[in-house]
Amino acid sequence: MIEVSEERFERLVAEALDGIPSAIGHLIDNVAVFVEDDSPRGNLLGLYQGVPLTRREHYGLGGGMPDRITIYRLPILSRCHTEAEVVDAVRITVVHEVGHHFGLTDDRLRELGYG
Repeated sequence: MIEVSEERFERLVAEALDGIPSAIGHLIDNVAVFVEDDSPRGNLLGLYQGVPLTRREHYGLGGGMPDRITIYRLPILSRCHTEAEVVDAVRITVVHEVGHHFGLTDDRLRELGYG
């Protein structure tokens, strides 16, 4: 397992978010992104919690809580041997979880290379 500091890992997550094309990025709505060390389910790399855009009705009425994307640092690091692998794993995980925000399933995300 490679060692990557919490601060560096958080920068990699931010860079992955910044790397999402603006045509898609500006559609991301009311989402908070967090980095945590440990996953609640062992090897889980990321988790989207919320209501996908494809299932929101009358969104914005009542000012709902933001959706939540959590990226898990230690499970990602445990799969990587180099920082380049970490960068790639973070990017794939971030895009995967953002994909859920847009209503994409795990199967579809895997077909697209983000799973």
